[in-house]
Amino acid sequence: MCGIVGYTGTTPCCDILIDCLSRLEYRGYDSAGIAVCENGGIVSVKAAGKLKHLKAKIADMEKPKGTCGIGHTRWATHGEPNDTNAHPHGTDRVMLVHNGIIENYKEIKSFLTEKGYSFYSQTDSETVAKLIDYYYDEDPLQAIINAKAHLVGSYSLGILFADRPGFIYALRQDSPLIVGKGTKENFIASDVPAILHHTRSYYILEHDEIAVIAANQVTFLDLEGNVIAKELHEATWDIDAAEKAGYDHFMIKEIHEQPSVIAKTMRPHIINGMPDFSDCGVQADDLRTIQKLHIIGCGSAVHAGLIGEYLIEKLAGLDVEVSIASEFRYRDPIIHPGDFVIAISQSGETADTLEALRLSKKKGAKTLGIINVVGSSIARESDMVCYTQAGPEISVCSTKAYMVQMTTMYLFAFELAYIRGSISAEACRYYVRQMNKIPAQIEQYLSDTSVCQHAATHLKDANSLLYIGRGLDYCLSMEGSLKLKEISYIHSESYAAGELKHGTISLIENGTPVIAIATQSSLIHKTMSNIQEVKSRGAFVIVVTTDRHTIKKDAADFVITIPDNEEILLPLLAAVPMQLLAYYTAIIKGNNVDQPRNLAKSVTVE
Repeated sequence: MCGIVGYTGTTPCCDILIDCLSRLEYRGYDSAGIAVCENGGIVSVKAAGKLKHLKAKIADMEKPKGTCGIGHTRWATHGEPNDTNAHPHGTDRVMLVHNGIIENYKEIKSFLTEKGYSFYSQTDSETVAKLIDYYYDEDPLQAIINAKAHLVGSYSLGILFADRPGFIYALRQDSPLIVGKGTKENFIASDVPAILHHTRSYYILEHDEIAVIAANQVTFLDLEGNVIAKELHEATWDIDAAEKAGYDHFMIKEIHEQPSVIAKTMRPHIINGMPDFSDCGVQADDLRTIQKLHIIGCGSAVHAGLIGEYLIEKLAGLDVEVSIASEFRYRDPIIHPGDFVIAISQSGETADTLEALRLSKKKGAKTLGIINVVGSSIARESDMVCYTQAGPEISVCSTKAYMVQMTTMYLFAFELAYIRGSISAEACRYYVRQMNKIPAQIEQYLSDTSVCQHAATHLKDANSLLYIGRGLDYCLSMEGSLKLKEISYIHSESYAAGELKHGTISLIENGTPVIAIATQSSLIHKTMSNIQEVKSRGAFVIVVTTDRHTIKKDAADFVITIPDNEEILLPLLAAVPMQLLAYYTAIIKGNNVDQPRNLAKSVTVE
């Protein structure tokens, strides 16, 4: 969840650390801090709130001039967001930043208290710093190894020792960490965008590995102290992809990037007009022999999986079960050898999804990761991996990552159905041709967003609202509801339209907004009946439909029309007004759409 950075080189590091943190603030913005080696000691500066408060604090003091330091932007887990609980944490000898959760920190704290240590914060991270300090006897590596033996949980650590100026020590267990390689300077960071302005070259720190980083050298070791050879990676993202590029917010920029990233995601998986995932390691025999398909994910990823479930059951006739990853392990899922598990995650580091993947492999299932980040944990641990091409997604509210996950599920469903003989080659080619039209249709729709802006003015004062739909429209309504509540802070629920009469319709009062998605011709008459039910009870109804369908004036207060296409593909188009409604509602309310309260981008703890 949190973001950590580090720099060691020949340049005063304070501004560099702040710059790197500014590109990681989407991982947490409850507080921020830096620590810099200077004059034989470690100087730290911390501030509650967003990074701008830390910048202001540094501007009012004599800026640290050291050339080696670490930084942190926090998503609070243990202890409220304040200056005291902000990272870095430590002692006069040892200072660290931490991303993750130490599950047994209370036991460690009790042990250290008995040894004479006192604690100033409520954090689990302070106990790690003081445990390393307890074991420190002029050998940093041994102190880290000894301390790690007692830690239970997930963590990545960037550590400074006061008597080792110029060196950063890094340790990883589950939580992501990379080591950036520059010229006479090196870095650590939770994610690649943090270092793109300084270097594109990086190593991936694996679980149970330690990195010793100096300005001119990086050494990787295992827990026995043996040196490890590592592959150097090159980031392919354009630096501009991590910038706003003239847009007011990353979210609206990323919405407008959707036509290009959908096209980029499709391109490698269409060969001679047919879907083909062989470049991901997926072979035809893998698809023919699937007994049952499981799809796991969290948040928007699981919503993309629900679209996949509908498509695969409809087109391929295969039994599919979609599970929220955070619940998957704890219900003792029934998985047999021959089952196929798809794990969907933007970051590839989502803790619950990663653990669900590991359980699936233990039970003998074949696994496919649908991931946006090359070299991430889920990508490395899946039997097969399909990389989406969203590029860096900075806004906490996912838009383009969700769209490329859906895109991948569509193509996978088409290939699966064809390989298993459920659809003909002609039908498969037709679906692919229709999908190829989607980027241009989204681009056309985004050329004028005034309808969604106008509709948002009717939502801004609501205390609660409903999204309804049937079939694929219901799957999409879940994502629409999530987007709105994430950034507008309006309570929102998504319901299958046919379920309204089973209790939910009691929530409808005069003026209650109801957003109804009605794009499927086979279901639209039933959906319109449900719309009429809420309308007659005073609801303010916004209908999202295609230009093929005519909505009577008395059936809705507001109609948003999307371009038409093959019906099963319409969620790719209808998702766009869902995103825009959320965006403009949040803007009207004056909310920070890129950094919504209490949320962080990459959920790397359970």
